[in-house]
Amino acid sequence: MPMVFSLVVLAGMVYALVDLIMRDESQVKHLPKFGWILLVIFLPLIGTVLWFTLGREYSSSGRGLGGFTPAGRAPEQPYAPPMPRDTRSTEEQIADLDREIEYYQKRAELDQRKRELGGGSSVE
Repeated sequence: MPMVFSLVVLAGMVYALVDLIMRDESQVKHLPKFGWILLVIFLPLIGTVLWFTLGREYSSSGRGLGGFTPAGRAPEQPYAPPMPRDTRSTEEQIADLDREIEYYQKRAELDQRKRELGGGSSVE
């Protein structure tokens, strides 16, 4: 039985150290990261229990070690502003496209006439 308890404490200590090392400094509470590492190494049982109860910042997104999320919850995405919507009707959009096509046709015609008359550059 003492062997099983020792293995459980060792596994908890390793998990706590990996979790501690992978966390950002802003997610560590009450002590600096290095202090928590020393506490978990020198007092494995107490340090591990204290790390998971007091020292770790639990986020509301449920993101744990490695980015796993509990079943049934989707990971939160960073805020992205909504895409702009075109509120014009289809007819208005087509009319705008027709005006744009007409503009480029007239511009091409003007460039063609300038080239025929000997002016070299296009209209900007």
